Amino acid sequence: MEARGQNGGLYRSDDAGANWKKVNGEQRVYGRGSDFACVRVDPTNKDVVYVTNTSTYRSTNGGETFTAIKGAPGGDDYHTVWINPKNPNIIALALDQGATISVNHGRTWSSWYNQPTAQFYHVSTDNQVPYWVYGGQQESGSAGIASRGNDGEITFREWHPVGAAEYAYVAPDPLNPNFIYGGDMPGEGAVTRWNRITGEVEHLGKPGRHLRTYPVIFSYKDPHVLYAGMQYVTKTSDAGKTWETISPDLSREAYDLPASVSAYAAAAKTQATRRGVVYSIAPSHLDVNVLWAGTDDGLIHVTRDGGATWKNITPAAVTPWSKVAQLDSSHFDDQTCYAAITRLRLDDMKPHAYRTHDGGATWQEIVRGLPDGPVNAVREDPVRKGLLYAATELAVYVSFNDGDDWQPLRLNMPHTSVRDLVVKDEDLVAGTHGRGFWILDDISPLRQMSAEIAASSAHLFPPRPTIRWPRDTNTDTPLPPEESAGKNPPDGAILYYYLKGAATGAVTIEILDSAGKSVRTFSSTDKAPAIPASLNVPTYWIRPFQPIATDAGMHRFIWDLHGPPPTGGREEPPISAVYQDTPLAEGPWLPAGNYTVKLTVAGQTQTQPLVVNPDPRH
Repeated sequence: MEARGQNGGLYRSDDAGANWKKVNGEQRVYGRGSDFACVRVDPTNKDVVYVTNTSTYRSTNGGETFTAIKGAPGGDDYHTVWINPKNPNIIALALDQGATISVNHGRTWSSWYNQPTAQFYHVSTDNQVPYWVYGGQQESGSAGIASRGNDGEITFREWHPVGAAEYAYVAPDPLNPNFIYGGDMPGEGAVTRWNRITGEVEHLGKPGRHLRTYPVIFSYKDPHVLYAGMQYVTKTSDAGKTWETISPDLSREAYDLPASVSAYAAAAKTQATRRGVVYSIAPSHLDVNVLWAGTDDGLIHVTRDGGATWKNITPAAVTPWSKVAQLDSSHFDDQTCYAAITRLRLDDMKPHAYRTHDGGATWQEIVRGLPDGPVNAVREDPVRKGLLYAATELAVYVSFNDGDDWQPLRLNMPHTSVRDLVVKDEDLVAGTHGRGFWILDDISPLRQMSAEIAASSAHLFPPRPTIRWPRDTNTDTPLPPEESAGKNPPDGAILYYYLKGAATGAVTIEILDSAGKSVRTFSSTDKAPAIPASLNVPTYWIRPFQPIATDAGMHRFIWDLHGPPPTGGREEPPISAVYQDTPLAEGPWLPAGNYTVKLTVAGQTQTQPLVVNPDPRH
């Protein structure tokens, strides 16, 4: 129990709670009780007690003394313990990083790196090829990871901490991806800068009042300008050597206590009245002098002169104790901005998102179709005006009419808290709180979809330009399936087609080269090739057969940029193998160039050009 003075500690009752005795008063055991405070007793021995904190502790004398059995400097943040009632040597711990299990009474523990449980608060990307994805994660620091691995999958070889604090924004330098900026821990600097070459982390600037989730973001118009949010907005134009405050304190000067915190009114009155901070910054995509800023106490301001003057444009419905979770400025005009608002502290579990098209003079709430629960971010597509994406506590949602209506875009993503989104080229990247990073490869059909296409019997979407990526460059023994890895984007051209109704006959996709010669043909009547009985490795290495779909709806097919596989001869997977993603046999890898995709449905043919570009790293 966490309590003031000498009352905090571990208490024990031997008479079903009628009387209690304090048995331990160590701060390391009972501290931060609102965050931890889990106590478990061995089901076979009442004197063996487990307590969770930044380490997990065990006592063998009824709680009088404790020894740490699992933990690390800086704290892993353990929250609960499970002990097998039939075999107390088996212990499971749940913590911010995931879950870990011991089968030998805590002498050794399993890894949590085999679980996609990263808790991200924000997500960003850089301009490398392939691009990297960044974010700050709770209790596991920051992470930067490639969106594509050279060895056929995304493994531990492709990621590294980037020096930012947990919870933090991460801002890769648009001019040099070897320098990564991020939010710092309270008491350190205003911003961190990690050097990818040396691994060193610098602490830059003097922090003002801020949270660990404060915004750190580069200008979209001037890549030398980096903004950070405290109680004011500050910026640097010289890589953090000097900082300039460009706004007054943008938080509320005072506000009444809402009913939702009335039980804590006395304590709240002893705190500083003005304690809000800038929680979201949205630089303009069109004018370096336009900047939008939102606070965690429910205010939105905009400047149109580089910070010389600011105007309060807060929607009337955004009252004190609301939080401006995220702002997104339009790519098409400087009068449009989108705001995601959370009102959890007001016991308001309804979704709240707003748009303005007149610089904040008026706002419209845009939530029809969104589920109950906070909206953490609304992002505008940079190509199709009116195409929006929303990060909610359950899934990603999409709107085709500027937020008037929303529909889920969850697909194969598990139901999870989506905290932030970023549109990177033709990809949609999500940072989730509990399931790591997710990428929706190629959103070009969302940009092209229309009522006319939906009404057509069949439609072949123009494919985006494809890079001739190598499938797998590994020349050594492949990583075993037990080694956790993320899935690479498709190693080939992503082809989308739509069928209004189920096809009555065969559906075919044919690839023609620039001379009009057919180089590959696929049909819905194709059968999965037989796996030879003499295969010298387990079948779990083999890439599953990809059929041509014929049912109604949107479909995706991957052409791997290879010609037909050879017939006859020895069939065995190459050493460049990936678990469940290794071709058993491949035809010739075709060169970069111009191709044509031909879709045939019910005797009707459609064609679209396909450009295959060489690997830009060469």
